[in-house]
Amino acid sequence: MGGSDTNAALGVLATVVVGGLLAAAGSTGSADLALGDSSVPIFALATAWAFLVNWIAFVPAFKAQTEKFYDLTGSLTYISAVLLALLLSDDLDTRAVIAALLVAVWATRLGTFLFRRIRKDGKDGRFDVIKPYFWRFLRAWSLQGLWVVATLACALAIITSDERKSLGVIGIIGIAVWVSGFVIEVVADQQKSAFRADPANEGRFINVGIWAWSRHPNYFGEITLWAGMAILAIPILSGWRWVMLISPIFVFLLLTRISGVPMLEYRGKKKWGDEPAYQEYLAKTPSLVPRPPK
Repeated sequence: MGGSDTNAALGVLATVVVGGLLAAAGSTGSADLALGDSSVPIFALATAWAFLVNWIAFVPAFKAQTEKFYDLTGSLTYISAVLLALLLSDDLDTRAVIAALLVAVWATRLGTFLFRRIRKDGKDGRFDVIKPYFWRFLRAWSLQGLWVVATLACALAIITSDERKSLGVIGIIGIAVWVSGFVIEVVADQQKSAFRADPANEGRFINVGIWAWSRHPNYFGEITLWAGMAILAIPILSGWRWVMLISPIFVFLLLTRISGVPMLEYRGKKKWGDEPAYQEYLAKTPSLVPRPPK
């Protein structure tokens, strides 16, 4: 294996190790599934499932050299991992059912949106340079498995908890924050889709609607809704399960430091950086947290 392939293989191993550490922390307060004379934490089973789904999907994707169902697989992983946790957990309460429903609604909406987008665009250019290489492409699918686990950490903690508590004020606040973030994300995506569908806007950047308040309102909504899920989980967290609060932190860092904002800002400046209107948009519009336009 060449150097890049070796690094990619090590990357796959690293995702598994990090996923295992999250599973270990989340399993400390998880209900168990009895298997003969032994038992396995349900949280750990859901974690393993998230990786397994993506590895299975990788096989036909690599064979066909396609990434067209990458995002759809991610959404199905979210939904199936939550469903597995629900089916294996006993004594489900209102908090657990609501957490599962919120994840299902979000994953269904986002997965459908992304799948339609890639069908329209024909491909996702991010995968062009890695699809031909086994380990590099597998690393992308493994990272998606880890992405699901890290993002779902609080939701899985709620569903698999061996301790149930009433929803309470904190729970209601968490739901309200989640709904707020979800609405912002949906509105932002719909406005951008409508903007792109108008031939008069071809080659232009969007700076209308909620996009006049934030350059990345969809990402703000995404971060907000997972923060809401974390708030919903707080009453049942204890010991090592506090590590599950990595969920909104992970989403924030991913979208603002790695693959979200930096990538789109780079593309935007490369495409429109010389336009005075775009420079004014950058100067007057916050990158993430929405505020009324000046």
